[in-house]
Amino acid sequence: MAKAANPSKDKLVGDLKAIITDAEELLALTADQTGDKLGDLRGRIGERLVSAKERLSEAEAALIDSGKKAARATDDYVHEHPWQSLGVAAGVAFLLGLLASRR
Repeated sequence: MAKAANPSKDKLVGDLKAIITDAEELLALTADQTGDKLGDLRGRIGERLVSAKERLSEAEAALIDSGKKAARATDDYVHEHPWQSLGVAAGVAFLLGLLASRR
């Protein structure tokens, strides 16, 4: 449900996961390289990747939670006001039918 509600946020999460995967692969490929500066850089990148993964999983959990809350709120509203919900759905269907018939 959250994916349908926030496609841009989902794309951002997907892009960040891809960046993290690429950075991990880069670290693995440069593991045999030596040097103090390179070792320090690898250490900093590794720490930042761990931090980014934690924040990304927290953000993803928050997105899922907000999507579930929205779905629950919608479900509760429809159960509490079935006739109003039916009227709104009929009105939207009518308007879409008018727009489709004009093409």
